[in-house]
Amino acid sequence: MTATMDALAKTRGAVGGPQGPGRGLWDVVRRRRGLIAGAAAVAVLVALGIALLGGGGWPSGLTVDVSQPLDDANAWVVDNRDTHPLFLYFLLHLSNTATEAVDAVYQLLDALGWLGVLAAGVLTAWRAAGLGLRGARVALTALGAFAVCGLLGMWDATLITIALMVVSVAVAAVLGALIGLLAGVSDRVDRALRPVLDTMQVLPAFAYLLPFVLVFGTGTPAALFCTVIYAAPPMARLTALGLRGADPAALEASASLGASGWQRLWTARLPLARRQMLLGLNQTIMMALSMVVIAALVGAGGLGEEVYSALSTTDVGKAFAAGVPIVLIAIWLDRTTAAAGDRIGGVPPRAGSWLHGGRAWALVLVAVGAATAVRTTGWPDAWTYDISTPVNKAQEWITENLSFMEAWAREFTLWILNPLRDTLIWLPWWSVLLLVAAVAWLVGNWTAALTATAAMGAIGVLGVWAKSLDTLSQVLAALVITLVLGFLAGVLCARAGRLERWLRPLLDAMQTMPQFVYLIPVVALFGATRTAAIVAAVVYALPAVVRITTQGLREVDPAALEASRSLGASTRQQLLQVQLPLARPALQLAVNQGVVLVLAVVVVGGLVGGGALGYDVVKGLSRGEMGIGMTAGVAIVCLGLVLDRITQPAARKPR
Repeated sequence: MTATMDALAKTRGAVGGPQGPGRGLWDVVRRRRGLIAGAAAVAVLVALGIALLGGGGWPSGLTVDVSQPLDDANAWVVDNRDTHPLFLYFLLHLSNTATEAVDAVYQLLDALGWLGVLAAGVLTAWRAAGLGLRGARVALTALGAFAVCGLLGMWDATLITIALMVVSVAVAAVLGALIGLLAGVSDRVDRALRPVLDTMQVLPAFAYLLPFVLVFGTGTPAALFCTVIYAAPPMARLTALGLRGADPAALEASASLGASGWQRLWTARLPLARRQMLLGLNQTIMMALSMVVIAALVGAGGLGEEVYSALSTTDVGKAFAAGVPIVLIAIWLDRTTAAAGDRIGGVPPRAGSWLHGGRAWALVLVAVGAATAVRTTGWPDAWTYDISTPVNKAQEWITENLSFMEAWAREFTLWILNPLRDTLIWLPWWSVLLLVAAVAWLVGNWTAALTATAAMGAIGVLGVWAKSLDTLSQVLAALVITLVLGFLAGVLCARAGRLERWLRPLLDAMQTMPQFVYLIPVVALFGATRTAAIVAAVVYALPAVVRITTQGLREVDPAALEASRSLGASTRQQLLQVQLPLARPALQLAVNQGVVLVLAVVVVGGLVGGGALGYDVVKGLSRGEMGIGMTAGVAIVCLGLVLDRITQPAARKPR
C-alpha cells in the first residue's frame, strides 16, 4: 500500500511540479484559471468588435498584387532560358543531368525486359529482407506487385515511376545523410537546421512544385528536384538522431583505444546509427513515391499521370487501374526496407551457411542476368486485363443504388461546410488575427503567437484571404472528424490488444499509400465535391492519429494506473482522470500530425472539387498561370505554418 501511495504522489507531483502534490494541484488550478480568463477576454473582445464594427474581409488597401511580378518573372525565365549564363552554365546542366539520369535508369529497366525486372525486384527484396520465411513473404509481395502492374496494362508507366524513384531516392538519401551527418556532429548546425526541417515537413507537397516549375519548366527536372527536396528531411532527421543517440559507452571505449574523432565517427557512431538511417531511408522512399505521383502535374509521367488524366475526366475505372499499382509498389518498398532494418542487430546467418553476404548478391545478379538473356521486351499484351470498364460499371451501380452517399455529401456541404466557411469569411480580419495569436499563445508561447499572426497576416496581404479561409474551413471540418474517430479508435486499441493487432495491417497499408491515391475511391462514392476531399483527408490522416494515441495511452506509467485502481477508480475514471491527462503530450502530437496530414490532402483535393487554394495551384500548373499558382502556393505555406504553430505546444519559461 505504501508503494501504491508513493506512485500516486509521484504522479501528482509530475502534474503539479516539484513542490508536492498539494502545491502542484494548486498550480494546475491557477494555470487553468489563467487560461480560461485569457480565453474569455479574447472572446469578449471579439464579440465587442463584431458588434461595433461588424464583419468584413481583409481590406483591399492592405493587399499587394504579387501575381503580376511572378508572371513577369516566369516570362523572363521562358525568354532567357536558352541565352542567360545562369541557365547555360548551371541550371541547364542540372536539367540535362537529371533528364539523362532518369532516362538511363529507364533504358536499363527496359533493356532488362519484363522478366528481368521481375527477377530483379523479387530477388532484391528476398535478399534485402533475409533468406528466411519473412524474406520469402516479402519476395512474394514483390512478385505480386510487379505482376499486377503488368496485368493491369501499366507496365511502361510503372517503369517510368520506378526510374524517377531510383534517381530521386538516391540523391535525396545522399543529401539527407550528409545534412544529418553535419547535424549529428555539430550542435550549432543542429540548432540551425531544426526550424528549417520543421517547416519543410509541415509544408504540403503541392507547395514544392511551383518554384521548380518556375525555374526548370514542366518536365522531368522539375519533378525530380522537387521530389529530392521533399524527401530529404526524414533522412536528415533520423541520421542526426542516430548519431546523437549512439551508445556513450561504445564511444568512450573507442576513445580509450586512441581513436580520433573521424575514426570514432566511421567505426562507432555510423555503425550504431544504421537502424535509424535505414528507417530514414524507408521514410524517404515513401515520401518520394508520394511526391513522384503528385509531380505528374508538372509532366513527370508514369503512374501519376495516368491517375491525374483519369481524375480530370472523372474516369474512375482508369484512375483505379493506375492507383492499384501505386499502392502495391508502396507496400513492396515499405516491406522490403522495413524488413532490412529489422535485420540490423539480429541473429547473423549460420557460420556454415554459404548463401549469405556476397554469395547471395552474386546469386541475385546471376538470376537477373539469366532472366535478361531471355530477351523479353515489354509486358505481353495478351497477359493484360482492362478493369476500367467493370470499375466504371460498379461506380454507376453505386450512384444508382447508394445515392444516399451523394445526398449526404450535399447535406454535409450545405449544413456544415458552407456555414463554417461563411462564418470565417464574415469575421473581421483583425478578429481572425487576434484569435490566431491568442490560441498560439495559449498553446505555445509568444514566439509561436507572433509567427502564426505574421503568417496569417501575410495571407491577407497576398490578396487570397477568402480562399484561404475556405481552405481553412475544410481543414477544420476534416480535423474534427479525424480527431474524434482517431481518439476513439486509439482508446479502443490501447485497451484491447486484439483489436490493435487486427487493425495493424490495415493501418500499415493506409500509411504507405500516397495521398493522391485516396482521391480515387472518394470520387467514386461522393462525386467531385468538397466533401470528397474532406473524406479523403480524414482517411489519410486517421492512421497517424490512431497510432500516436494508442502509443501514448500505453506508455502511461503502470504505477499510476495501479494507484488509481487501489483507490477505487473505475475504468472510466482511470481513462479520463489518469491515462488521458498523462498522455497529453502524445495527444497534442496527434493533433499536430492530424493537422499537417489533413491540410496536405485538402489542398490536393482541389483536383476533385475542393476548390480554394488547391484549385488555384492546379490552375497555375496546368495553364501556366504562375502568378496565380505561386500566390496560392505561398498562401498554403503560410496557412500550414499557422496551423502548425497553434497545434504544436512549445515549452514555456517558468514564471
